[in-house]
Amino acid sequence: MTTTTKPTPHTIGTREAWRAARLELLAAEKELTRRSDELARQRQALPWVRVEKPYRLETEAGPATLADLFGGRSQLLVYHFMFGPDYAAGCPSCSSIADGFDGIVTHLEQHDVALWAVSRAPLAKLLDFRRRMGWRFPWASCHGGDFNFDFNAHFTEEQQHVGGIEYNYRREPAMAVKPTGGARPAAAPDVGSQLVRKGELSIVELAATTGTDVPTYTRERPGVSAFALEDGVVYHTYSTYARGLDALWGVYQWLDRAPGGRNEHGGYWLRHRDAYPGR
Repeated sequence: MTTTTKPTPHTIGTREAWRAARLELLAAEKELTRRSDELARQRQALPWVRVEKPYRLETEAGPATLADLFGGRSQLLVYHFMFGPDYAAGCPSCSSIADGFDGIVTHLEQHDVALWAVSRAPLAKLLDFRRRMGWRFPWASCHGGDFNFDFNAHFTEEQQHVGGIEYNYRREPAMAVKPTGGARPAAAPDVGSQLVRKGELSIVELAATTGTDVPTYTRERPGVSAFALEDGVVYHTYSTYARGLDALWGVYQWLDRAPGGRNEHGGYWLRHRDAYPGR
């Protein structure tokens, strides 16, 4: 069974009317493209910040520093993949994004850019899930370290309850507590991720796909961080979170060009790609 598309407002017209409307849209698309080019220039003009902490990560090749992840290249992109130590499987939304970037790692490497996923789960758990999903991209574990915490992709239980989470450069309120259902903690309405904007029920469902509850699930967050290596020194150059990841989320870029768009009126629909009915 697949998602049923809810009809979108539309008209029926002639080819001539379609072309006129399309040309009007084309002008807007070109303006957006030019603006996107300018934003890329602004990203690249951000000041570089020296990374002072000696992060240690676990990789298939053994312990590694952040500099090791560059693999002889001068640029590094890290996808902060939501997969905490208590997860039984990776976040399905992060998995959808990974489905899109898995095949481009080689292309980036040929352009002096390394791409890694980094998660807090132990390496063996990450590699087991990678085998399940059929991916090839390099994946490192920062289990027991501060890497994802320092780059705002992981938060503590204490931060959740005192309102100490600042995600996507915004402070979140403390988590609420449900008065019913055994006083189970629930995520604050703006818990800080594009994963949450569909409503709390979807977050409960998403957490369940990873084998966790809502508080545990939402202590991990998605993001992308960029680094540069110059004269042996690693610099942090950029990070983006939440809907800042939209442009990197391949499935949504395709849906935005389909007649029905994202079609999420019925709630959050993404699953691990091997977990859809009939797969």
